[in-house]
Parts: sequence; C-alpha cells; structure tokens
Amino acid sequence: MTASMERLFEGADWDFRTLQRIHDACEEIATSELGLDIYPNQIEVITAEQMLDAYASIAMPLFYKHWSFGKHFAYHEASYRKGLTGLAYEIVINSSPCISYLMEENTATMQTLVIAHAAFGHNHFFKNNYLFRQWSDADGILDYLDFAKKYVAQCEEREGQQAVEHTLDAAHALMSHGIDRYPGKKKLDFRSEEKRAGQRRAHEESVFNDLWRTVPSGPAKSVATLGIERRRKLLGLPQENLLYFLEKTAPRLKPWQRELLRIVRHIAQYFYPQRQTKVMNEGTATYVHYRIMQRLHEQGRISDGNFLEFLQSHTNVVFQPEFDDPRFSGFNPYALGFAMMQDIARIVTDPQDEDRTWFPDIAGRGDVMGVLRHVWANYRDESFISQFLSPRLIRHFRLFHLHDDPAERAGVRVGAIHDERGYQRVRRELAREYDVGFTDANIEVVDVDLAGDRRLILSHTVLNGAQLNEADAKRVLQHLADLWSYDVRLAEIDAGGKVLKEYTLSPRAIAAAA
Repeated sequence: MTASMERLFEGADWDFRTLQRIHDACEEIATSELGLDIYPNQIEVITAEQMLDAYASIAMPLFYKHWSFGKHFAYHEASYRKGLTGLAYEIVINSSPCISYLMEENTATMQTLVIAHAAFGHNHFFKNNYLFRQWSDADGILDYLDFAKKYVAQCEEREGQQAVEHTLDAAHALMSHGIDRYPGKKKLDFRSEEKRAGQRRAHEESVFNDLWRTVPSGPAKSVATLGIERRRKLLGLPQENLLYFLEKTAPRLKPWQRELLRIVRHIAQYFYPQRQTKVMNEGTATYVHYRIMQRLHEQGRISDGNFLEFLQSHTNVVFQPEFDDPRFSGFNPYALGFAMMQDIARIVTDPQDEDRTWFPDIAGRGDVMGVLRHVWANYRDESFISQFLSPRLIRHFRLFHLHDDPAERAGVRVGAIHDERGYQRVRRELAREYDVGFTDANIEVVDVDLAGDRRLILSHTVLNGAQLNEADAKRVLQHLADLWSYDVRLAEIDAGGKVLKEYTLSPRAIAAAA
C-alpha cells in the first residue's frame, strides 16, 4: 500500500469535474506506470436511448440512416425495457481523438472503470496494433462518416428512398466480401476519399464506358477479339473484393450507386482489423482497466466499497460459462483475452519449468508491460492464441478437442487431451477458429461472359467440406445479381477441382427499375 491520496469521488454521484479528475488519474497511471501510447481522448456522455441507437448502427453514433438500424434499435430497446438484456457501459471509436461514449446512468465507479477500459486500454490498442496501423485511418474516419451520412441523405432526396435502400441492402449483404485482405494495398485516407469523390465518379464513368464498349453486340461477333486472358486482365480477375469489382465494372450502376458501394466498402475495411482482434482488443482493455483500478485502490483514490463494486462488474465481464451451461455460446473474448494477458504476466515474472520450455523467449524476463506492449502491437487473435495459449491455461479452461470427420471415422471422438501433443493440437485448433482466412468463405469473381449473356461467374473454394448454407447463399447472390443487372452463377469447388454445387440467379425487376 502507498500513502493514501485524495479520493476521486465519494458515493455514486459524479459531475463533469469528477470525470476530469478520474480521467487525469487514470492517464497518470496509464502513461507513467503502464507505458501506454494513446490518441488524445474525447469523452462523451450519452443516455441509454442514445446507447441503444449506437448499438443499432454498428456502434457508429455518426452514421447514415438505414431501415435495418431502426429494426435493430426496436429489438434492443424492447429487450432492454423488459429487463431481458443490459447495455454496454461504453462505446469507443477508433479515431483521433479517440471518442469514448459513457452512459450517463453509470455510477462514478463505473465511469472510472469504462474510462480506464476504453479511453486507455482500447485507445492504446487502436493506436499501436499493426492491423489498425496498416488498414485504419483514425484521423479521417469521423469526417468520412459525416460525408457518408450527408451523401446518403442527398441520394435519398434526388433518387428516392426506396432506390437508395435497395442499393444499400445489396451492399450490406456483400459487406463481408468487400474488403482487401492482404497488405500492399493503399491504406485508406478518408479525407482524400471525401475530397476526390466527385472527380473519381466522373473518371470511373468514362473508364466504364470504354470497357463495356468492347462487349460484342451479338452472337455473330467472334469472341477472339477479346481473348480470355485479355478479358480477365481488363476486369481485374480473379477478384475477391466483390464490392470493389461491382463498383468498378457493373454495367448498369449509376454514379451515385457506385459511390454508395464505395462507402460501404470503406466502412467494411475500417472494421476489418476489429474482426481479427476481438480477443486481443478486449483482453488488452480488460487487463488495463484491472491494473488501473487496482492501482487507484492502492493509492487510496477509490474506497474499498468502490473497489468491491468494480470487482463485481469485472467478474461478470470475464465470466466464462461451462460448455454444458445454457448460457454457453462460445468463448467470451473478455474472459479468454484477460486470462491470457494475466498468464503472460505470470510467465514473465514467475515461470514454472513448463513455461520455460514452452515460452523460452519471455519466461522470467521480468518486464511485464514491455512484453505485453510488444504482443499487443504485433499479433492478431489467430497468431496470439497459437503462440501464447499455455498448457496451464488449457488445463484451467479444461479444453479438449473433439474430432468428427466422417471421412476418417464414423461418430465423434476426442482428438486431443492434456498431453504435449494434445496441448499443441488444442492451441492450433482454437487459433484456427479466429482465423478469418479459414472461417470466411473464399469466394472470387473468376470470369464474365462478355460474348454471351454477360453472366457473372464466381467460385467458392470449399475447405474441409464446409459448403455454403443454401438459403443464405441464394439470398446473398440475389443481391449480387441485382447490382450486376445480369445473371450470376456461383460454383462450389473442392480442393480437387470437383464442382459440388452450383447456383444461378437472375436480377429482380425491381432492382432493374431502380
């Protein structure tokens, strides 16, 4: 215990001066003791209804309007009012300044917790993790969201709400297939995107006209005038970014529709790092808030009662239901992430012989925050779990692997237990569950029948026999056909090149009219 310092607050009440004192106290610990590197902070206090509204619009309080957001708002509001679900204590935006939205119903203790969690934990992770540095534009995202909101509203005034909704519905359905997955692409610059929007649309229209002018007008013309390789090169095939392909080459899209596809594509790219770092991001923020709250209590800046209130909330956040618990729905990213951060701290400061064997580079190093800051900056969920999930933590969570490949053996059997090979297998299989390259369907545009009916041809490379859900595949392909304006065909192909299933859909008349 250190000497007692002045209390930050008494009781549950707070005002904005109290929030300033809390922020400054957390910042002192975060920067001087934990060595965190953060964007400037901006704290906003919002009501429960505003929090519900932010929920509905994919955690973006500054966003364009769409009917699906209202649907989500009504669902979450009804559940909240009936007491069937609670609300997040905060929402944080990866921007500079980093904006943390605090719910006004929070007590002073909870405001301290969420400031430590969001304004310092998430903030540091956003600024320093390599995926966010590689793909995100924290300086320009807020301006771009404002531009997107205004642009969608202008389109609704000019083109009609129904036409805009049809385009956005289709774009949202393809959102997970509207991202660039590999480094080397130009990093998004949202401010430049906004400034160049008009010029880009005019340029793309001229490029579009030149490209489609080469399409044969009837079956009498020879396809030799546009060979397969040249055609694929002109169209940039194969292409896994479906929204990008449609934006650039869909034959009947209007300029405003192309801009809407670009907006949705950029938002999808903005969220791409967050999809790959859920465990790490929440684990980092939870570990940071735990360290800060613990230190504030040691300094006497929060009372024993405040600390107990924090511990109750913290325990609920990191609770992991057992596999046979009705509440179980997979791994709680807070629980797994926080447990791994604490385990790394243990290995660095007090390793066992087993830890020295499995983690020779960090075992006994002594510099907990140095190791953790390195991990936070250089890993994503898949690589983090595959390298730092320890045998001790596997035993703590009582993990094992079930194997149910019908090609090898009928029925389900245990594929890995708690031995050396089993630990490696469990770690590898769990890490794979967080690898977007494994969990996301690998779908590409491979060709366009320019000589015939302009059918768009796609392929889905099937991994481990995991084919698409038929109903979902048809719904998404329908949206794709509506944007393309001609037939769309998707073939599911296994590793040996065998076609397992084919889908063909035609555009709807309502889409053609829009």
